[in-house]
Amino acid sequence: MGDAQLVISELTPPYFAQVLELNNANIPAVSELTIEELEFDVLHSLYAVVITDDTKAEVLAFCVTFAPGAPYASPNYLWFSNAYDDFVYLDRIAVAAPHQNRGLGAMLYRTIEGYMVRDKIAPILTCEVNLQPPNPGSSRFHARLGFIEVGQQETKPGTVVSLLTKQVQ
Repeated sequence: MGDAQLVISELTPPYFAQVLELNNANIPAVSELTIEELEFDVLHSLYAVVITDDTKAEVLAFCVTFAPGAPYASPNYLWFSNAYDDFVYLDRIAVAAPHQNRGLGAMLYRTIEGYMVRDKIAPILTCEVNLQPPNPGSSRFHARLGFIEVGQQETKPGTVVSLLTKQVQ
């Protein structure tokens, strides 16, 4: 990234094409999206953010979160909705391959946690990590950030996730 400064900003329509490409390049760590699904998710999200360089020309990373009561049918979101009254669900996060292992994922999590504290939104940040197909790097990453497993579920044949929470406030 050289001397470029990183910029965190709202995920808005000018970024949709790059975010869609980045998301779908990270399957199976995240599920595939269509442009219509991305537009729906961002419209109904609590926080949807991107990290770009200071030119704002290239999306380096992004994440999308939901609050309770969102019109979102993900089985993992629904699991957390049944288990907790007050939470933020981090639905998807992806970092462009050339920028992985540079702290951008942790930066997105810190940003979301900071927004949660600032806005007094919820005390718990939730997410899931694939166990099948395995994603050991993501499991280690979330453990380093302080997430703990609170359950597991099969979301479709051959896909099992570890459901994680972190106390934020």
